[in-house]
Amino acid sequence: MLSLGVSLALFIASVLSIAFIVLGVGLFTTPAVMHLVRMHANQRRQLARDWADITVLPPYRPLPPAEGAGGVVARCMRLLRDPATWRDLGWLLTDAVFGFVTALFPAALIAYGIEGLVIFAGVWRAVQHDYWYAFIPVEGFGTATLCAGLGALLIVLATSVNPYFIKGHFLIVKGMISPSRGAQLEQRVERLYETRHDAVDSSAAELRRIERDLHDGAQARLVAMGMSLGAIEALIETDPAQAKKLLAQARENSAEALTELRDLVRGIHPPVLAERGLGDAARALALRMQIPVEADVELEGRFAEPVESAAYFAISEVLTNAAKHAQAERVWLDIHFSEAVDTGEGMLRIAVTDDGRGGADPRKGSGMAGIERRLGQFDGILAVSSPPGGPTMVTMEIPCEMIGR
Repeated sequence: MLSLGVSLALFIASVLSIAFIVLGVGLFTTPAVMHLVRMHANQRRQLARDWADITVLPPYRPLPPAEGAGGVVARCMRLLRDPATWRDLGWLLTDAVFGFVTALFPAALIAYGIEGLVIFAGVWRAVQHDYWYAFIPVEGFGTATLCAGLGALLIVLATSVNPYFIKGHFLIVKGMISPSRGAQLEQRVERLYETRHDAVDSSAAELRRIERDLHDGAQARLVAMGMSLGAIEALIETDPAQAKKLLAQARENSAEALTELRDLVRGIHPPVLAERGLGDAARALALRMQIPVEADVELEGRFAEPVESAAYFAISEVLTNAAKHAQAERVWLDIHFSEAVDTGEGMLRIAVTDDGRGGADPRKGSGMAGIERRLGQFDGILAVSSPPGGPTMVTMEIPCEMIGR
């Protein structure tokens, strides 16, 4: 129904709308029609993922807002300049023909097999001498039995060959409306442009944080300690008792300054992360949490230092959110790495699940956005599932390579 009916109708509507551009009407109808076409194509992409486990990425360029007549015309022009628009049109016609056949055959094969069983169930009496089932003439009970055998064979055959027809249908979809190499490179460049700006902004924000912590913390205590030492120098002969008090205060200031410097260094790059790697650092982080965290870490080696740092601070942020905002009583942390045998590359996957109240929205607050920017520098992704009432599951994936075992 989608292939023959919807695809063919949208193809005809698209061609007519584009043809009416010369009359001016198409400038306003084409954006609406192409919006329906893209909805139809995206639905088929979803079916490809759900039914055949085939990923077909959308290749569309961003469109300007359709505000007023000028905005609608600008959107129409942008659609016509987008190669994905013409690929969609070609797919609509192909889908109405070849897509329809590949989608119809699995259902038709099963239905034809069932027809043989229906003939055997008694319909043969009404159609005998005037009906053929495939190559079998229906003449009586004997031939009806043959029809039932052939129908059962077709049903068994359908269970074997139908998945290939379904997969073939969605391979046509992937070949027609997946991003071309040029579109993939364009998306890649745009992604790198965004992540480059995010990396620069993150570095600048981190430098400002370090400067602020040094200025408000350790630097202020060192200045106070210097002033105390000057007062001690002036009082050591005239008022030794007061000098001892100031000396004790200076010693406390030095100890607090040293503690703050250690905390600052730990916030920049934790020593346990540098010495033991992401796995042990994540376990140590879980042990320091206020709520119980069950850590399941399966890592056989080390990763590049920037990857480990990004993953560590992302885990720290998610665990802190679970403790502060989710009202969770328990958290589960799962970390594992899957490696491609032939290339050595793989995916670092991190999942943090809590039994809190749920309702987390990545669009609200800066915490999740910061994690997404941090992971985006490595082409990583962040996914959040948090229905009201919980549980909340935060999944992070970072493409990377294990450099040491």
